Amino acid sequence: MDAADPLSAYDKRRRPPMDTYRRHRPIHGGAGHLRPDEPRVLEEWNAFAYRITGTTPDLATAQAWTNELRVEDGPA
Repeated sequence: MDAADPLSAYDKRRRPPMDTYRRHRPIHGGAGHLRPDEPRVLEEWNAFAYRITGTTPDLATAQAWTNELRVEDGPA
């Protein structure tokens, strides 16, 4: 935290856990790497909590969606 910034503690709380802005989970629960052909729930951080933004038919599509944000935020 920055001692000179009075809002630094607030800003820190608004960051997602482990700085993961997008994540996916199996619809029926369980480990994310098992059953790669099952559908996934897509979740996105909105500065307070994760919210469901959609679904994908399989693990590969979910991983591509998760990595999409990282590519957009990378160096230009």
